[in-house]
Amino acid sequence: MERVNKVPRIAAYKASDGRRPLTMVTAYDAPTSRAADHGGVDMILVGDSVANAVLGFESTLSIGIEEMVHHTSAVCRVHPEALVVADLPWLSYHQGWKRAVRSAGKLIKAGAKAVKLEGGRERREVIEALLQAEIPVMGHLGLTPQSVNAFGGMVVQAKTIEAAGALLDDAQALAGFGVFAMVLEGVPSPLARVVTRAVPVPTIGIGAGAACDGQVLVFHDLVGFSSGHLPRFVKPYGSVAIEAEQAIAAYVKEVTEGIFPDLEHSYTGAEGLEEWASAKLSELGD
Repeated sequence: MERVNKVPRIAAYKASDGRRPLTMVTAYDAPTSRAADHGGVDMILVGDSVANAVLGFESTLSIGIEEMVHHTSAVCRVHPEALVVADLPWLSYHQGWKRAVRSAGKLIKAGAKAVKLEGGRERREVIEALLQAEIPVMGHLGLTPQSVNAFGGMVVQAKTIEAAGALLDDAQALAGFGVFAMVLEGVPSPLARVVTRAVPVPTIGIGAGAACDGQVLVFHDLVGFSSGHLPRFVKPYGSVAIEAEQAIAAYVKEVTEGIFPDLEHSYTGAEGLEEWASAKLSELGD
């Protein structure tokens, strides 16, 4: 399957034209980047969800641009074929376009090919400044995690007709500003269908139903490496956490019982070293 992994191709891509949906998965380091890329995704998102998924924070508000640069660099060092999009973290673009451009520039220098930011019509100045700096921008509407305090929690957004209309206006505005794609998170499926039809750029859904032009999931949720309650929209395709725990338990058992390491997993050294060691041990006594 040929990947759709260049910004211009993605910007012109609509699954409603009879094409298969786009695929996107988060990654936060070299191993997860390699796994996602070898799995064949079109895009890798270095998400600020690293705060929850990897670093143990309760929300994405706990990390800044330097942490995002660190993880973006790790993802890009394995040279994935997928397009790498990096999240602009909270407060890296909320205080004017100059700071936004500086923050985005750091992510691009770290290897990302585009950045993602949250919000609608209020982001016009920032988006236009980023595009002027030749930095492609992906939008993000609906349940935007950086607004968790304003929302009063991670709750589905735009459930009323009035709120749905406002989100549709934001989506059309973002497309007009020049974003090459937009994530729709935690919104009712009927609204996602309307937005997907109404905008010329692809919509990437997460908890937004099947009508979007593509889908994105968090790596650790997808492979079964997350703990605690999973959102309704997550479908685990593996059980990595269980397999990891079983492997470690087997290791502990074999070490404590003297089974590991055995000769197969040990080095013998040069000829005569075994005899030399035995002699020395005799000298040292029991």
